[in-house]
Amino acid sequence: MKKATFNVKGMHCKSCEMIIGESLTDLGAKKAKAAWKAGTVDVEYDEKTLSEQQIKDAIKKEGYEVVK
Repeated sequence: MKKATFNVKGMHCKSCEMIIGESLTDLGAKKAKAAWKAGTVDVEYDEKTLSEQQIKDAIKKEGYEVVK
C-alpha cells in the first residue's frame, strides 16, 4: 500500500472534498481525503492496480488542478 499527498488548486468547499474523495475511491483508492482549506488530497492506494498518474488524471477530470 502506498500513500501520497497531492497539492490541489481549485477546491473551495466541503463539496469539493467529497467530489474528489468519491472520484478517487471509485477509481480504486483505498482511502482518499481531501482538505480544501489546506489544498491537499491524501490518498492511500495499491500501486499494483492504481498509478499516481491515474490519480492526478482523475482529480483533473473533476475540474481541479494538481500542482504536485
